[in-house]
Amino acid sequence: MNSFNSILKSRVQERNSWLCVGLDMSPESLGSDKFDDLKSHTFRVIDSTKDYAVAYKPNFAFFERWGARGFSWLEETVEYIGDNHIKIADAKRGDIGNTAKQYAYSIFEHFGFDCVTINPYMGSDSVDSFLENKEKGVFLLAKTSNPSAATLQNIKENGIPIYERVVQMAKDLNHNNNIGLVVGATAPKDLKNIRSIAPGMPILIPGVGAQGGDLNICMKIGNNNGISLINISRSISFTGDMSPKSIKDASSNFLAQMHEAMNK
Repeated sequence: MNSFNSILKSRVQERNSWLCVGLDMSPESLGSDKFDDLKSHTFRVIDSTKDYAVAYKPNFAFFERWGARGFSWLEETVEYIGDNHIKIADAKRGDIGNTAKQYAYSIFEHFGFDCVTINPYMGSDSVDSFLENKEKGVFLLAKTSNPSAATLQNIKENGIPIYERVVQMAKDLNHNNNIGLVVGATAPKDLKNIRSIAPGMPILIPGVGAQGGDLNICMKIGNNNGISLINISRSISFTGDMSPKSIKDASSNFLAQMHEAMNK
């Protein structure tokens, strides 16, 4: 049985891609609050990017807001993505052990995701249930890309910021080689620090594109002594006139920039 991290590394190498397409299906961005329009656009994005992406990351919030219909849409989306791409559940779960076990079953067994984002604030027992199957992975939120991230994540204890404590916890829990880290593109100095602390550990990097993170810097740091996935959401899904051609061109251009960064 291969570990999630080894599976991810093989997929990146096979597809020669680090592109993760975030599926944040916002009615405001699409310009329509019709459920069927959002659903159709989701499948349009997948069809238009599948030749360039190595992973997809549906954001649960944009599906959950629709209630039962949204969960059915999420199920269909996972099935539509299929098994040729890594499927990341952007659910940011984090709860006590007994509850975490139910979340893990839901995400891995019911929906069929390959990995999930986890908020580690409640400690290691909120993560353990997601690590039992070595073929399934976890990305722990370490240093996020939102404006107020530093409020908690940069607080120091004995000179060590909290985000570094998270990285160390991830290393301590990584017995099955199935843990990665979420590190925002908007904090390149912290990204460099984290990569030096956790060599070889996969890093999921949001914040490139609409949030202003530097793709070239993230590619160089993230893939130095390890691999990284660069998540692009709005700048692909809602680019230009949102036609298949516009979406395809955007994903192709982002991947070309990634290859250029790697070849410098």
